[in-house]
Amino acid sequence: MSSEAGNFGLFIGNYEQMRKIALRIRQAALELGVKRIVVGECGHAWRVAYSFWNTLTGIGDGAEDRFALQLQKQLDQRYRQPAHICELTWDLIEKQAITLDPEANDNLIVTFHDSCNVARGSRMGEMAGGQFEIPRSIIRAAANHFVDMSDATTREKTFCCGGGGGLLTDDLMDLRVKGALPRMEALKEVADRDGVNFMATICAICKTQFSKVLPYYGFNMRMVGGVHQLVSNAIRLGDKE
Repeated sequence: MSSEAGNFGLFIGNYEQMRKIALRIRQAALELGVKRIVVGECGHAWRVAYSFWNTLTGIGDGAEDRFALQLQKQLDQRYRQPAHICELTWDLIEKQAITLDPEANDNLIVTFHDSCNVARGSRMGEMAGGQFEIPRSIIRAAANHFVDMSDATTREKTFCCGGGGGLLTDDLMDLRVKGALPRMEALKEVADRDGVNFMATICAICKTQFSKVLPYYGFNMRMVGGVHQLVSNAIRLGDKE
């Protein structure tokens, strides 16, 4: 698994920088002899990995320099290369390889924010729309109480968190607060109607943005977190009974 796959070359539109950063992943994978590359909860990291890694670095297939070919030979092609952490987790859940106790999250009524780079710039899994359904399936397996926000604000119609596209700086806080308004209105609707008190997402920038702007709209900054935060609460380790 990549501990840091963030690629800010995408932010500034610099192809050479994007490739240089991506090549670090390939170098680490070759040095460590890994069999599978999994990208974590980072929206633009997954977009670069899904859309560009093959041609930039030959992870999975594509590039034909000797290091790319070496990596393609090294990786276990039984698995999608690269894979999103949600694909890995959902596969483990379906195979009953991990045990989740959703009651561990009974203090939470959860909703899900579709992050732009995942929702509109990439996909996940074998089926079309997997980037929408797989995270929600994980949430339902890890928590008993899940509520979607309005259909007009989710999936392909999702709103930006307000901090994407390089806006995540305190110098632009006023703009970030205004940019978050559409999502905050949709969140308030389910908070008022259904008691939602936790918004999960799979993008580090969304999490950072919302933790800063939620208080401007009367919400607790800790109301946002990752899908795998719910998984970590619910997972039960040790031998199965």
